Amino acid sequence: MAEHNPLLSGLLCRCPNCGQGRLFDGFLKVAPRCDACGYDLAKADSGDGPAVFVILIAGFLVAFAALYTEIAYRPPIWVHLVIWLPLTVVVCLGLLRPMKGLMLAAQFANRASQARNDD
Repeated sequence: MAEHNPLLSGLLCRCPNCGQGRLFDGFLKVAPRCDACGYDLAKADSGDGPAVFVILIAGFLVAFAALYTEIAYRPPIWVHLVIWLPLTVVVCLGLLRPMKGLMLAAQFANRASQARNDD
């Protein structure tokens, strides 16, 4: 079996140990165990890290696009509200799960004490 990249597995919301099993039980709830290899995922905790990165990435993308639109086209304020508020929600929700998986996989790859038990 070829060696897998735990960071890529986390980004794809797969178990960082085997790269096959599901990492999440719900939208953001981490599964207690990998259904493929049985790895204990219950101790993994990403904290607020994914939310911070999502806010920074989504804020940059949406703010840049809104500023460009304002300078180039000068639309009324209601157009900004109709376009950028829903887009912000979609971008944030779309990035949150992969970023949480990436943070959990980074803990696994760097042998963080709460994510790995190889003592």
